[in-house]
Amino acid sequence: MIRKPAQAFALAMLFGLAAQRAGTQQSAGGTWNFSVSGDSRNCGDVVMPGIAETAKKNHAAFFWHLGDIRATSKVDEDIMHQPEHLARPLTMDEYESGSWQDFIENQIKPFGDIPYFVGIGNHEVIAPAKTREGFLLQFADWLDSPVLRAQRLKDSPDDHMLRTYYHWTDRGVAFYFLDSASGEQFDGNQLAWFEKVLEQDMASPAVTTIVVGMHKALPESISAGHSMNESPTGIASGRIVYADLLRAQNDKHKYVYVLASHSHYYMDGIFNTDYWRKNGGVLPGWIVGTGGAVRYALPPGSSDAHGALVNVYGSLLATVHPGGEINFEFEQLRESDTPAAVTSRYGKEFVHWCFAENTQVK
Repeated sequence: MIRKPAQAFALAMLFGLAAQRAGTQQSAGGTWNFSVSGDSRNCGDVVMPGIAETAKKNHAAFFWHLGDIRATSKVDEDIMHQPEHLARPLTMDEYESGSWQDFIENQIKPFGDIPYFVGIGNHEVIAPAKTREGFLLQFADWLDSPVLRAQRLKDSPDDHMLRTYYHWTDRGVAFYFLDSASGEQFDGNQLAWFEKVLEQDMASPAVTTIVVGMHKALPESISAGHSMNESPTGIASGRIVYADLLRAQNDKHKYVYVLASHSHYYMDGIFNTDYWRKNGGVLPGWIVGTGGAVRYALPPGSSDAHGALVNVYGSLLATVHPGGEINFEFEQLRESDTPAAVTSRYGKEFVHWCFAENTQVK
């Protein structure tokens, strides 16, 4: 955790105005939408502009990125194939110094005035090139947007610390991003913060719904082999958060939904496992690691999911109903949906490579 340095006032104001415009796009008391995806390394500069067009088409109130924005351990294929880098490939030092700015230019700006919430993933903490502190500095304008800053101070008036986890509310829905990017998380500070704020939301009659997003999924999911099960702390703290959310659903009668990425496929019903059926119950959960990263095979047990797709890109469209219930639908992005400007920049051959060859599943 660090204190936020002085930021560009104009950008903060722009974010605030964008949030106001997005909030008025959909009528008060009616349904409204938001959009979610994650894992946009490798081919994200090709895929994310198409996801941005999908969000605009659906009048999304905001877009939420669940982490893994650039590869970090190697030069992303999309950066490698930018025309200016074909003649003289980037060195790793040049790539590391500019990869996060590339994400801002090519994966945030295409969303225009749609408010953008960014989360941290494990590729954002690959040392020594990338750290949490560096992430906080690079993305301070998004992590301390007017919406998040106001909510942080409402939750705790003396809380002026910028963190990689955050909370905000919108029309009766409480949103949480939890930092599960590395094995020591959730640490004691994050867990204490989450439980304190969750208690407030559970006690509030104005909050009907709780949506929790993170990078690595909570433990004991169908995707357990690539989740918070990767560390003892992740297992222990993730089980605590799951139990807290079960209490919000079962005892406080809130709608509860849990979103993650990390695994590069789409899956609905990720907690429909023997473990959770025998240990409290099954929460609604999704994995949507479909923002451009190299696609993965589905894990064992996928037949227990409500639905799963492999070798796909796209985003999760959430439709919030007046009573607080949310319907989720996967919006698949196809090669033909790639914006013309992206195809012109990268060429049809590389765009096709992203859709046909950026996969571990042949």
